[in-house]
Amino acid sequence: MKYIVSYIFCLLLHGSLSAQNHTLDYYVNQSLTNSPLLKDLSNQILSSRLDSLRLKAGLKPQVNVNSGGIYAPVIRGYGYSTAITNGQSIDALVSANKTFVGNGYLKSQYYALQLSRDSLGNIIHLSEQDLKRNIITQYITAYGDLQQYKFNKEVVALLGKEEDLLKKLTRSNVYRQSDYLTFLVTLQQQQLQLAQSRLQYKNDFALLNYLSGIRDTSFAELTEPGIIKAVLPSVANSVFFKQYKLDSLRLNNSRKLVDYSYRPKLNVFADGGYNSDLTYQAYRNFGTSAGFSLVVPIYDGGVRKLLYKKLSLQEETRLNYKAFFYNQYHQQIDQYSQQIAENENLIVQIKDQMRYTESLIKVDTELMRTGDLKISDLIIAINNYLAVKNLFTQTTISRLQLINQYNYYNR
Repeated sequence: MKYIVSYIFCLLLHGSLSAQNHTLDYYVNQSLTNSPLLKDLSNQILSSRLDSLRLKAGLKPQVNVNSGGIYAPVIRGYGYSTAITNGQSIDALVSANKTFVGNGYLKSQYYALQLSRDSLGNIIHLSEQDLKRNIITQYITAYGDLQQYKFNKEVVALLGKEEDLLKKLTRSNVYRQSDYLTFLVTLQQQQLQLAQSRLQYKNDFALLNYLSGIRDTSFAELTEPGIIKAVLPSVANSVFFKQYKLDSLRLNNSRKLVDYSYRPKLNVFADGGYNSDLTYQAYRNFGTSAGFSLVVPIYDGGVRKLLYKKLSLQEETRLNYKAFFYNQYHQQIDQYSQQIAENENLIVQIKDQMRYTESLIKVDTELMRTGDLKISDLIIAINNYLAVKNLFTQTTISRLQLINQYNYYNR
């Protein structure tokens, strides 16, 4: 009866799983679409473009309306000195000023903003790679749980058939009652394994939805990941080394900006309007004025050399990080390649062992029909088959996870 209930439960679950299938691409695309981090970085790029427009607008003539007034009375000889305050004054002026900068300095400023956008774009690519790797890792984990569940279901079905046969043989006094009970314990253990594998798949499937930003509590069957070992780009074209190039360009541009900051600076201004102390012919105090200011750096106390030294230290740090990551990069690639090859060789050996264990179970089943088999031998054969099959599933999933880690560098 327990077997029948478990079998019906498996059928219902299989039907619910078959109702809908989700692919790896579906979850990867959903995670990229729903990621708030990627949206944030994209908005930062748009903000940087606005900074370029703001820089350009700031170099245009700046026009302002300025107005003010003052009244300082002298009462019975007490009050501010009229020589300073004029007693009262009023002004209403329209002023304009413009700062002139060299074309090279302006290009360096724009280039600095462009490098900032390029860095953000590179961070987006790296974040996408991290997100894809995490989603694929969880997908493979959940897919492995599903394969384990399906295998446990097959084993329960197989043991169920053997249990029916053994029950009949026990009733015919071919086998003892103790033999039947021993086999029944094995069946019940596998039924518990089946329930546990179902729960594990359900939990990892829910976690996959969570990581992908999908609000869905339904149950779906995952299709085979279908990932293969990619051909990695050269180091020069890898997105993982692009940031070191951008940092080098940024430091060179920063040195140019330091140089430009020591160039002469010219600012011109003009205003026009009304400015009067209201003491004599106030109606005539309309006018204009113009002027300029020029700053020529001569000596800064050695600040410029200190800035150069600071940039040199940053360049040295960049080279150290690049060299260290270069060694780590190739170490990881070589290690993953070796482990993938070892897993593939192991899978071939496991498949051979699986054929032997399956053949042994078939032979034992035939011997059991005639009563020429010890039930303990059948249980041992079944346990060996379970061990080999579990090892095959684990090795297959391990191989997919290694390929995923290897393909992480494929950009």
